[in-house]
Amino acid sequence: MIWQRGLSRGHQARVKALLQSRSMHAKLSPSTIVLLTLPPIFWAGNAVVGRLVAPLVSPMTLNLLRWAIAFALLLPLAAPVLRRGSALWPSWRRFALLGLLSIGGYNALLYLSLNTSTPLNVTLVGSSTPVWMLLIGRLFFGMRISGRQWLGALLSICGVMLVLSRGQLDVLLQVRLVPGDIYMLLAAAAWAYYSWMLAHPTTEPTEIRRNWSAFLLAQIAFGLVWSSLSAGVEWSLGLGRLEMSWALALALLFIATAPAVLAYRAYGAGVARAGPAVAGFFVNLVPLFTAVLSVAFLGELPHLYHALAFVLIVGGIAVSSSRR
Repeated sequence: MIWQRGLSRGHQARVKALLQSRSMHAKLSPSTIVLLTLPPIFWAGNAVVGRLVAPLVSPMTLNLLRWAIAFALLLPLAAPVLRRGSALWPSWRRFALLGLLSIGGYNALLYLSLNTSTPLNVTLVGSSTPVWMLLIGRLFFGMRISGRQWLGALLSICGVMLVLSRGQLDVLLQVRLVPGDIYMLLAAAAWAYYSWMLAHPTTEPTEIRRNWSAFLLAQIAFGLVWSSLSAGVEWSLGLGRLEMSWALALALLFIATAPAVLAYRAYGAGVARAGPAVAGFFVNLVPLFTAVLSVAFLGELPHLYHALAFVLIVGGIAVSSSRR
């Protein structure tokens, strides 16, 4: 692997052992659980707010505005990282790839899948994220997959299916996969690879790696390039839409602050502690929290299947992260 160049064999072995230990036997402390639970809550809020403002702004434009505001929020905290001569530029290819996989690629593919498939299909296909985490970790990062991790992935996916079907098997039997669902498969794979890159030892400058605002701002700077390209294609095809209002302005401020800056900060810190394989299971809490928030906005009471789904998803996390 490229990252191994210049390292002694002994050091390579120690790094690989560290990755194996982190990704397979990460101990979930209460603070780590909080870090990995906050992003799904914020991302669920993003889904609810995104649906509310859908008539006002087209998907790619919404994504571009979201990250442009996030960029403006972080700029006062980490502007020096973008200056000429900064330690960022020798590693610009890596940050360009991080921005493509997460900000530009994942979000663009997600929005494309929502435009060409149903929300039910998209969420079902998206629940494959823990499986992608395991497969990509095995194929590209030398991770060994245990039986417990496969069992945890199965429990987690069952929990998602229970939420989406509302406890009715007939709802799942009516699902028909369409070509647009391939976009969501690619999005899940992109997010999995992004997560592994966050935890993967590299030659990134220490001053950037240790400064969370600089690390995130560098990703957003390149991610905005990819997002601008997506939005440009959207408008060139006559699909762009933007109707500014106070409601949209407040929605943009929320999704740029909590689901973008705060969620990405918490997720990155959680991956650093627990490893990407374990962190991937927490992503499946998004549909559960989305359902709960939607229920709250509609004034309805939660159902028994919400509790059962929570038990299955959390059970998957516990089984996959438990020590032998």
